[in-house]
Amino acid sequence: MRGSVSGRAEDYLRATYEIIQQKGYARTNDISKELNAQQPTVVEMMTKLHERGFVIYEKYGGISLTPRGKYIVKVVKKRHDAFQKFLKLISVPEDIASKDADVLEHLLHPDTILQFKRFVDILSVMLPPPGTLSLLKDGWRSLRSTAKKKSKIHSIDKPAALGL
Repeated sequence: MRGSVSGRAEDYLRATYEIIQQKGYARTNDISKELNAQQPTVVEMMTKLHERGFVIYEKYGGISLTPRGKYIVKVVKKRHDAFQKFLKLISVPEDIASKDADVLEHLLHPDTILQFKRFVDILSVMLPPPGTLSLLKDGWRSLRSTAKKKSKIHSIDKPAALGL
C-alpha cells in the first residue's frame, strides 16, 4: 500500500479521520489547523486525494473518507501503534513516543514494518506492562552497583591472597 500513497498523504488521511472522529465532520480549515498547513495546501491535497478515490471532497463542503481512504488510515494506524507500543515498552515518554512513531511509520519499508510489528507483539506477551521496565532498570542499576562494590573488595583482597 505504501507505493500508492505518500507519507504526507497518509498524514492528511489520518488527520481527516481523527477530526471526523472528534467532531463528526471535517473541513479543510480543521485539517489546516491539525497539520499546521496552509489552507491552499490542504485544498490541493484534498483535491488530489479526491481524484485518487481516498476522500469525498467538494470545495467549501465537508470531507469524508471513502472505504479506500479508511483502509489506508487503518494500515497507518497499525504501523503507528506498533512503533509507539515498542517505544513505550522501552520507557520512552508517551508524548515523545507518539512523535517518533509519526516519523518511523513513514521511513521504513513495509516488510521491515511487518517484522517490527511481529517483534513488538512477541515482546508484548513476554515482557511486563509498560513502566515496569523502568523498575527493572532501577533494580539492574542497584545490582550493578552492588557488584562493583564487591568487585572492588575482591580486587583489594586478590593481591594479598596471591601473596603479593
